[in-house]
Amino acid sequence: MAARVGILRHLIVVAVLLRCGAAAADTYNVGDDMAWSVPPGGAAAYSLWAGEKSFELGDTVVFNWTGEHTVAKVSKDVYDNCTTANVLANDTQTTSPVTYTLNSTEPQYFICTIGTHCSFGQKVTITISSSSSLDAVTTMFFSVMAISFLISMKIS
Repeated sequence: MAARVGILRHLIVVAVLLRCGAAAADTYNVGDDMAWSVPPGGAAAYSLWAGEKSFELGDTVVFNWTGEHTVAKVSKDVYDNCTTANVLANDTQTTSPVTYTLNSTEPQYFICTIGTHCSFGQKVTITISSSSSLDAVTTMFFSVMAISFLISMKIS
């Protein structure tokens, strides 16, 4: 019986630690020092920036800019083609800063809708790290194991 209680304590500690790790959200300033602007090196600048990050569910991305820019969350087709004609006015944010919470595991696409800014590279794809989904699955697994263990102890 004492061994079961010891194992249960370990399972609960592991589940709590995993849950705490999965719950920590980060804030990312898009482009870091470059901020949200027409990048001098074209679209590669934001691709490189995003590729260096490990975005997870619950994280936030903040778009900061000066001058004439916007940010709009758009479909992949609009992103790929920089076609702003189908972007709804209420989907376009015109005042900096703009904060988005990453609440989907699907890639999220953002562009500037001003003139040729998008075609000159002012666009970014935010992809949720696959490890955040794995963390949730691992946490769920240990939680189910702990509950099953408690039920089996009560039955015994």
